[in-house]
Amino acid sequence: MSQTKPFLILQLRPEDDTSNSEFEAILKYGGLEEGDTHRIRIEKSGIPPLSIEDYSGVIVGGSPFDISTPQDQKSPIQVRIESDFRHLFDQIVAQDFPFLGACSGCGLLGSYLDTPISGQFAEPVGSATVNLTDAGAEDPLLFDFPGQIDVLCGHKEACDQVPRSSVLLLTSEACPVQMFRVGDNVYATQFHPEGDGEGFTVRVHAYKHHGYFPPEEAEALIVAVNRSDTPYAREILRRFVERYRR
Repeated sequence: MSQTKPFLILQLRPEDDTSNSEFEAILKYGGLEEGDTHRIRIEKSGIPPLSIEDYSGVIVGGSPFDISTPQDQKSPIQVRIESDFRHLFDQIVAQDFPFLGACSGCGLLGSYLDTPISGQFAEPVGSATVNLTDAGAEDPLLFDFPGQIDVLCGHKEACDQVPRSSVLLLTSEACPVQMFRVGDNVYATQFHPEGDGEGFTVRVHAYKHHGYFPPEEAEALIVAVNRSDTPYAREILRRFVERYRR
């Protein structure tokens, strides 16, 4: 009997606690065991040489990096990571290989597709309501979802428009590009499908001086995110894993 190929989990968070919390949430809500994955923290040395054919799919989480930061103000590792992702997307997009990028993963894919990324549609940390598009209602990851779902988000930048050659699946007035698909198998969400109150509490503590929100609001945000429930957002992650496990 052949062995199931692992999912490649690429993480960009420099803090051990936020990275570990994110990874644990991906496992929990994706229905994965640690042995079902190959986890690489790329925030120090970038993406090593790899073949995507060794994996069932690729999942990318968030980070404190901003793509819209002027190029001459980016750290060497951010420049390296963005370059590495362009090479990775050359494979993923061309082969229509299963990919799910959240938040930073969404911005990286949008940037690869020549989409302007800016702070025009930034959203505060917390719960947001997003709307299913007609195309979203027919997508395998969103089929039978209600017309509106709640998600957890918090970002200083987003795609200014729907990326070329992509299909918009979820949208909102505050941030029009909430989820899109390229081809049949390449997905990106501006929100965090793995997000929950516990994980966002860790992130609020870690990033309260990173410009996402006034530091004095941290405790109120923690209370709010722990009152939020986003089961449909987490179902997206579970369905992605179930659909592409091989």
